Amino acid sequence: MNVKRYFAPTAREALRALKEALGPDAIVLSNRAVEGGVEILALPGEAVGALQAANRAAVVARTGGDARPAPAPVPEVPAAATRTADEADFRVSLSALAASAARNASRSAPQPVAEPAPVVRAFNPPRIETADYALRNRDGVLRAAVAAQASAPRPPASGPAVFSGRAAARPEADEFGSARVRELQETNARLMSELTGIRGMIERQLAGFAWGETRRQAPARAAMLGELLEAGFSAAIARKLVEAVLEDADRIEAREAVGAALDRLMRACASDEDLLDRGGVYALVGPTGVGKTTTTAKLAARCVVRHGAGRLALITTDGYRIGAQEQLRIYGRILGVPVFSVRDAADLRQTLAGLRNKHMVLIDTMGMSQRDRMVAEQAAMLSGAGDVRRLLLLNATARGDTLDDVVRAYAGDDLAGCIFTKVDEAASLAPALDVAVRHELDIRYLTNGQRVPEDLHLPNRAYLLHRALREHGSASPWHLQGDEAGMLLAAGGA
Repeated sequence: MNVKRYFAPTAREALRALKEALGPDAIVLSNRAVEGGVEILALPGEAVGALQAANRAAVVARTGGDARPAPAPVPEVPAAATRTADEADFRVSLSALAASAARNASRSAPQPVAEPAPVVRAFNPPRIETADYALRNRDGVLRAAVAAQASAPRPPASGPAVFSGRAAARPEADEFGSARVRELQETNARLMSELTGIRGMIERQLAGFAWGETRRQAPARAAMLGELLEAGFSAAIARKLVEAVLEDADRIEAREAVGAALDRLMRACASDEDLLDRGGVYALVGPTGVGKTTTTAKLAARCVVRHGAGRLALITTDGYRIGAQEQLRIYGRILGVPVFSVRDAADLRQTLAGLRNKHMVLIDTMGMSQRDRMVAEQAAMLSGAGDVRRLLLLNATARGDTLDDVVRAYAGDDLAGCIFTKVDEAASLAPALDVAVRHELDIRYLTNGQRVPEDLHLPNRAYLLHRALREHGSASPWHLQGDEAGMLLAAGGA
């Protein structure tokens, strides 16, 4: 066998020399990098026929002379195709030799037993969850883990020892997983606490910068914002009101602009014709001690003066407070108006059906905390009794966040408006006005005393604005000094 060796600095030059010497059908046996270049060992193309003849002779001698069909000739590769690139010659020659060797081996060697095809499993990468995601979804994750453990097949009691070993090892694995989850939760809690602190610090600094810029560019606007905050307005309404103040406005112009903006936002009813003249069924609702029974008597007296005692009826649902029903009955005897006591929704429906010829029916309800679950039951009883509209009583002496809770608890489509009570006891009407503006409530009446019916008044816009925007004196502990308004806004934003 005539094996040729070719050496050149690069593989391309060695292949070119091989092709020029042995032709495009040469067979490359090996190539390797040696010192100074690349060495290639090759055979001429006609050596393939000699190899095939030798292989056939060996097969005949080994099988006892059995005749075998001649193998198909190796197809020749056109010269035009082989001369396109040196690497193509290398690939074609190796392919032809590999195909010939494979056919010869298949005839001589016994057929191997076919192995089963490997099972191809889909690659499912593990899901990476952040600690925050794990905390938010820990309940669902734990429920899924418990369900998967409950649905897992249990090994038989008499099975091999390997099952009992796995069963014994499972609690340790579960304990390790639980410890890992607790560790992640603690780490996440610490991280979130640090991030919250950093965020609050940044927000306070930015708010301080914004407040300083506001005081520099629009001093009257900044001063008015501080006055609104110390009066009791929420930060949201205060910022909305001072938007009406121009940057170059003075103190008087700023107060006038804020007053005009608040007047536009208020929904104060200038007359009670819509309520008393239209008539209907109205239930006075609200927390304990807000003055529902006394306000009911005041409205009843107004209705009697305008329409007569025969056109009005009073209903009480307060069966818990001692003397509540008797108090309303005393007012009814004074006014000459019948008073009915009801216990539940069915009794209320039956009573209202008998009073459908009355012009107005006023219902005095039981007082309860806005966080009491019975508030929803009371609303369901009133709405299920027919066309009953509710009047919400708001204590003017309460804080703004407390009044917010009350409005959220008693909110509904059947809310006909609100009544401010104990106005004479409140230092400022800003919290009550703020809540009425934000929740878009109609202000129906103001009450400022216990006298019936004198201490019930229609809302006067000028009076409400004066009581809401009244300044605190410089000696008042509630007066904001310097940058305290900016610090208060920053703390609220954070």
